[in-house]
Amino acid sequence: MVDQDKLKDVAGHVSIYVVKKADLFFNVIRLPVDFGMLILAGLTTYIFRTRLLSVIRPVLFEFDLTLVSFMTLTLVVAVVFIVIYALTGLYLMKKKIGIGEELLKIIIGSSAGIMLVIIYIFLGQELFNSRFLVLGGWIFGILFVWLGRLLIRLFQRVSVSQFGFGIQRVLLIGNDHLAQVMNYHITTSPASGYRIVDHWSELKIQDLPSLIGHIDEVLLASSHYEGSQIVDLVDFCHENHIVFKFVPNLYQTLTKNFDVDIVANVPVIELKRTSLGGWGQVFKRVFDVVGAILGLVVLLPFFLIIAVIIKLDSVGPVFVALKRISKNKEFNLYKFRSMIDRAHDLNLQMRSAHNDRPDAGPLWKMRNDPRVTRVGKFIRCTRIDELPQLYNVLKGDMSLVGPRPHQPDEIAQYQKHHKKLLAIKAGATGLAQISGSSDIPFEKEVTLDSFYIDHWSFWFDLKIIFRTIFKMLHDHSAV
Repeated sequence: MVDQDKLKDVAGHVSIYVVKKADLFFNVIRLPVDFGMLILAGLTTYIFRTRLLSVIRPVLFEFDLTLVSFMTLTLVVAVVFIVIYALTGLYLMKKKIGIGEELLKIIIGSSAGIMLVIIYIFLGQELFNSRFLVLGGWIFGILFVWLGRLLIRLFQRVSVSQFGFGIQRVLLIGNDHLAQVMNYHITTSPASGYRIVDHWSELKIQDLPSLIGHIDEVLLASSHYEGSQIVDLVDFCHENHIVFKFVPNLYQTLTKNFDVDIVANVPVIELKRTSLGGWGQVFKRVFDVVGAILGLVVLLPFFLIIAVIIKLDSVGPVFVALKRISKNKEFNLYKFRSMIDRAHDLNLQMRSAHNDRPDAGPLWKMRNDPRVTRVGKFIRCTRIDELPQLYNVLKGDMSLVGPRPHQPDEIAQYQKHHKKLLAIKAGATGLAQISGSSDIPFEKEVTLDSFYIDHWSFWFDLKIIFRTIFKMLHDHSAV
């Protein structure tokens, strides 16, 4: 039996942090809230000087800076402040900071920002009539941004503890005193963002499938299990998109190759399958939405022309919806119809008789497919049939860049190392698509897409998109 008083004593000084789902949301909203608070600070400074302070200390000089002019200047200064805040680490996803450290960073960032404004006024020999506007902007900026951050912390705590926003459902595994302490603290801290679904003293690999859909994270608090069991546990988590964290030893806490979090005052390490996360995940989604909207708007007249040609060439719909898998989720992928109507009903029959890809693995490709229409041959070899996938990107089913989306029956044949391709969203284009023609061996495709998953960056995405456009214009070897 666990001594509850001892657990309370151990957990009494714990500050547990809200989980990644909530962290991502609240870290993102901090930026626009900071910007809004800086604008509000500027407006308050102007009103305070021209309306309130003038009653005590009248303006003795000609005050020719209008509210519109001052607020325009405030917008520019606010952007400068936001950039400096970012440089001081106020928007880092991987590092959680306390209230005191957060205030210090706001003061440092605001002071650096106002110094840049003063230097600009000095070097530009600007005649700024009121020193109070500079000093007041600095003071109100710190106070308002700090107030905004406090309100976010309060909203975060209430939304997690009272409404369960961003709750991470956890399977805790451990058979020692540390695991019991963590279980007690998480259970008695509703604002932590964690909910213990179950606590296993033994590692029961055979029971894990029954928890799919009921847990978001596995936390291994003890390492006193067989190595083969732990490997199977990690594989299970990765294949089912479940976060895996473990309590490290002293050496592992010093490494920089993992994301380190604090749970119940205990450092835990998260094993990640991809470098895509945090702000990178946000930027990638914004880039996808903007790119998809621009693409659909620009290509709309072209889409209408292709639609008319397809209808004139053969009987059937303009678009087809094909079942595909992205991050273990099935969705309808949209393409221009390039085959006869209901061609996919003949897939099994055609596959048993023809397969031009002996190295295709679970995939199937056939050159000179008799089901392809005359127009279909052209739009397939030029990859025009893929363009409606921009709608899938806009919906969030896919990303602009990512691993190639495959059919459910193909993914059912995946070997263990193939399943890494499901770690992130599938892409309308990707490294595999631009690195060879349509007859690229499946294992090479896996290698290329795995490399992309491990080395994702925004610039990598841009490079792949530009190479995709070049390939569409010059390489007509697709089938």
